[in-house]
Amino acid sequence: MENNKWLQTYLYIWVGQFLSMLSSYAVQFAIIIWLSLECQSAQVLAYAAIAGMLPQAIIGPFAGVYIDRWDRKRTMMLADSFIAGCALIMVYVLRSDTIHLPLIYLLLGLRSIGNAFHSPALQAVAPLIVPKDQLLRVAGINQVIQSITGIAGPAIGTLAITYLSISKVIYLDVFGALFAVISLVFVHIPSVVTKKKTSIFKVAGDLREGLNAVLDSRGLSFLFLYAMAITFFTMPVAIMFPLLTIEHYLGGKWEMGLVEVIWGVGMLFGGAALGLFKLRSSKVVVINLMYLLMGLTFIVSGILSPQHFLWFVVATAIGGISMAIFAACFNTILQIEVAPEKLGRVFSLYYSLAILPSTIGLLFAGLIAEKIGITNTFIISGGLVMLTGLLALGTPALKRLKQ
Repeated sequence: MENNKWLQTYLYIWVGQFLSMLSSYAVQFAIIIWLSLECQSAQVLAYAAIAGMLPQAIIGPFAGVYIDRWDRKRTMMLADSFIAGCALIMVYVLRSDTIHLPLIYLLLGLRSIGNAFHSPALQAVAPLIVPKDQLLRVAGINQVIQSITGIAGPAIGTLAITYLSISKVIYLDVFGALFAVISLVFVHIPSVVTKKKTSIFKVAGDLREGLNAVLDSRGLSFLFLYAMAITFFTMPVAIMFPLLTIEHYLGGKWEMGLVEVIWGVGMLFGGAALGLFKLRSSKVVVINLMYLLMGLTFIVSGILSPQHFLWFVVATAIGGISMAIFAACFNTILQIEVAPEKLGRVFSLYYSLAILPSTIGLLFAGLIAEKIGITNTFIISGGLVMLTGLLALGTPALKRLKQ
């Protein structure tokens, strides 16, 4: 949809989402540091990751149906308000700084439900506001914003958990979510609300429409398949960066924070490159090359000796660059190839289909890491990611996608 005021509208959304993501990153990393230092267990981190992802993966497809039926602005506002409420409850639960793991897992799960509605709705908003020829640049700027929050968030989280109790740190999440709600009040987002009656059969039919939007294109089907495989192979690595830092590279709070900040710096450079320069290569080819680069950084992170922490930091930065470019190109392809009225379902389906197998794998990831070692887990995951990238490069159907 062409809109001469699209940039002004999106600036309001960007400001609100920036502060919300900044506070969320800070709190999320503070919780990771807290659990890592208190429990020093890969299993605890794995279970926390499962609690934070599984509910979103399970209800995601159904949430996508309603996102495409409801007003997307109102959906994001309600989801942010729900997340703020969950954060307030977590403040109460953690007020004594004691570890109530079951309650922490439960609250992370409730927060995940809010994200099940918020994240796809936010992704589905862009094509309603942004001209088609600007979508990749907007995706790049989104990655820049995410990267800046990824840089500043862990730094703020590390500083906060050093001087404040975990319960007080979580107040940041409450304020960030409420600010995101307020910022949305001042924007107009075109509506694609449908007036369909809601029944289990209608919902199932809408789900099938969303799935067919992908399956009807052989190229999109393979794009989904390989992206799902990448998520499955990278998930164990993603939750174990803090443990790799403290166990293998003998770091502490600040080293853990530095690694997260450097990952964000890499994402900043990757997103900025897409936002500033027009990509002339095929987005599909770029995605496949980023798979290879990302897998290589994981392998390098696992084989370096403890004395080479700085090289580990460099590898982490390169991994962040590859992740930002992959995510921006992937989202842009979906926004161009899929009709706007189906995007909520498609983004929700992708998340669920990618995360559900990964959460099952995470049930065993902690045990595997403790049996074979965290460094070996990084090396094996990196090798599998690179193998997936090679398979994707050799898939003709992907090459036929005109993106």
